[in-house]
Amino acid sequence: MKKIITLFAVLCASFVLLAGCSLPGLGGGSANTIRVGSMSTTESQIVANIVKQMIEHDTDLKVEMVNNLGSSVVQHQAMVNGDVDITAARYTGTDLVGPLGEEPIKDPKKALAAVQEGFEKKFQQTWFDSYGFANTYAFMVRQDTAEKYHLKTISDMRPVQNELTAGVDNSWMERAGDGYKAFSKDYNINFKKIFPMQIGLIYTALKNDQMDVALGYSTDGRIPTYNLKVLEDDKKFFPPYDASPVATDEVLKKHPELKTTLKQTRWKNFYRRNAKIKTIRRMAN
Repeated sequence: MKKIITLFAVLCASFVLLAGCSLPGLGGGSANTIRVGSMSTTESQIVANIVKQMIEHDTDLKVEMVNNLGSSVVQHQAMVNGDVDITAARYTGTDLVGPLGEEPIKDPKKALAAVQEGFEKKFQQTWFDSYGFANTYAFMVRQDTAEKYHLKTISDMRPVQNELTAGVDNSWMERAGDGYKAFSKDYNINFKKIFPMQIGLIYTALKNDQMDVALGYSTDGRIPTYNLKVLEDDKKFFPPYDASPVATDEVLKKHPELKTTLKQTRWKNFYRRNAKIKTIRRMAN
C-alpha cells in the first residue's frame, strides 16, 4: 500500500511539471491529432497527461485531451462512438464485468488476458499490458474506529456490522460481480446504514465522523493525509484492477507508431526517460 501511494504521489508531482496541456471537449481533430480520454479522477488525468507527453515526444502527432469523462462506462462509450481514440487508464476488473459482462477473475494475468481478448473481438480495441500499478476498491476506517472495534481485515467488521454505517461509491451499489450484493453474500456483512455518494466526497465524510466505514480507492492520496486505516481484503473479494491504456484498432492502423509508445508506458520506462521525474522520485522516497 505504501509503495502504491508513494508512486501515486510521484505521479501527482509529475502532473505539476506536465500541466497546461489540456484541451477540453469532444469532437474530431485533424488527421494527425490523437484524442486521449480521461475520467474526472486525479489519477486518470495524471496518467492521461503523461501519455500525451510520451506520444508527442515519440511521434510527430499532436494530442487533444478529452477530460472529465464521468466513469469507465462513459470512457468506453466515447471510444465506441468514435469520440476518443485512446483512453489512458482502464482497469481490468472494472471492464471485465462491465462492457464485457463477464464474471470477475481473481488472477491478474488471466484477467488481463481476458480483457485483451474480449475487447479485440467485441470492440476492435487493443488493451495494452498494465502500467505496473493497480487501483482497487478498499474499505477504510478512521484510526479510532479501528482501535474501538479491533479492525484489521474486512472480516473483522462482521461481528459489529450492526453498529457500522458505511459510505460507498454510487456505482458500486449496482455493480454486478464485484458490487454490494456480491460483497454482502461473500463476506456475510450488511451495514447498519449505507450512504451511496460520489466517490470524491467519501473521504472527507469519513474524516469528519459522518460515517464509520468508507469504500474508496486504494491509491487515493487522502488515505495517508487523513491517516485512514485500510482494511485487508482477507477473502480476496475484489478482483484485480490493473491499469492499462486502451486504443482503437482504427487509430493504431492509421498511426502504427503509437503501438511502440503505448507498449513502453510502464512507469519504469517513463522514469528512465525523464530526469526531472527521477529527481522527484528520489525526493518522494
